[in-house]
Amino acid sequence: MFELSNLFFVLSYLLIFLGIVGALVPILPGPLLIWLGALVWAWADGFVRIGWPTLLVLAVLTVIAWGADLGLTFLGSKKSGAGWRSIGVSMLGGLIGAILLSSVPVVGTFIGAAIGSISALWFMEYRRAQLAPRDGSVPYAGTNPSSPSNVQENKARATRAVKGYVGGFLMAMAVEFIISLMMLSIFAWQAFL
Repeated sequence: MFELSNLFFVLSYLLIFLGIVGALVPILPGPLLIWLGALVWAWADGFVRIGWPTLLVLAVLTVIAWGADLGLTFLGSKKSGAGWRSIGVSMLGGLIGAILLSSVPVVGTFIGAAIGSISALWFMEYRRAQLAPRDGSVPYAGTNPSSPSNVQENKARATRAVKGYVGGFLMAMAVEFIISLMMLSIFAWQAFL
């Protein structure tokens, strides 16, 4: 007969697997899923091998990964000159892109989020560059905002902002993946060794 606890063990392994995938696919909250998987596993085991101290350590690592994700993405964006409004619109664009392409199996959500986020950031930074004063006075006093040199400069500024955003995002993803592997190691050590 199949016991209910076995179902919870399977659910915990599924959550942990999705957590590892989530560390590489930004739509899924990787470390949070790993923590939930460890919690379900501990509960199914009666908190015998994994107790609250281990779950607390895993929760702290989850918060650190979340903070690193947000912080590194924002720092990469700000360092390259992106504005806070552009970053916020980029997040909204990523959400909209993820929803619009979620009908494409497996990778649609990820691709949609990436395209939406990067497109929104580039557009906002391009508009911001168009409206920015060149000499500290009013925007484009005595210059033509649609001249080829200004258009090229605006495109370059927007592209720099996107590169900073993507660089920060990739660094955050690497940190999140490393923390996820640490969490997986701690879980395995406590559960099986």
